[in-house]
Amino acid sequence: MFTFTSRDGLTIHVHEWMPQEPPRGIVQIAHGMGEHAARYAPLARELNARGYAVYADDHRGHGLSMHAGPGVLGDDGWNLLVDDIAALSRIVGGRHPDLPLVLLGHSLGSFAAQQYLLTHPGLADGVALCGTTAVDLLLSSLSEAGPDVMAALNAPFQPERTGADWLSRDTDQVDAYIADPLCGFSLDGPGMGGLATAAATLLANPEGAPADLPVYILAGDRDPLNHGLEFSDRLVERYHQAGLRDLTYRIYPGARHELFNETNRAEVTLDLIEWIERVCGDGSARDAAR
Repeated sequence: MFTFTSRDGLTIHVHEWMPQEPPRGIVQIAHGMGEHAARYAPLARELNARGYAVYADDHRGHGLSMHAGPGVLGDDGWNLLVDDIAALSRIVGGRHPDLPLVLLGHSLGSFAAQQYLLTHPGLADGVALCGTTAVDLLLSSLSEAGPDVMAALNAPFQPERTGADWLSRDTDQVDAYIADPLCGFSLDGPGMGGLATAAATLLANPEGAPADLPVYILAGDRDPLNHGLEFSDRLVERYHQAGLRDLTYRIYPGARHELFNETNRAEVTLDLIEWIERVCGDGSARDAAR
């Protein structure tokens, strides 16, 4: 692991997984809300086996970067969280200046990646969005569901075994999430407010997204964040309207929210690696931007 200092002075902790041989590319992971980067160690090992160096920061308010309580991002915290991801891209790009970089964002990390590709163009050679959605539509639907957001997300999976059944069909993975003291919380009010502002403005209209940037959207058709795929379909439509020319949209029947912890995670991982290998084969590091 290593750390870097965010522009507001906060120390951000970074997990690093390196392959045995010199790496052929970089995969940067942006984790979801109420979790932490160490949960992606199994995926990182699979990527290492294919020759990719993997880096993942614990977002501010999460994991080892938790400074003022779970989910507390600080002043202008949402935008700083996105900037932290970009800062890490520059750091690892400087460490490996001749290698392509792919950013993989899950859930909240995918929302940050949606903003990153608009506000920090040129840092990544490809962006993969997992457990993602049209954030403005999601937040609107959750506001109509009442104060218990987790109950609303879990409602399609009755009778419920736990309050987190919506995450995965794999009960062991759900139980591990519930037992993890660094999992299971949401952003504080200001953090959610910053996300909502970005969702209603920047993310709802992704004009200006780099047209040649490869983007990969993967979703489970039972992920409640997508309202029966309605919201992820809308996100894909928006990217097409914005002019993206290299957009891949893959749906996994029966899968829920955490695709890399799902019962078919081996299939999901192999599909991701196949896409990454295409991107890294075709892409080149954008040194000027880094």
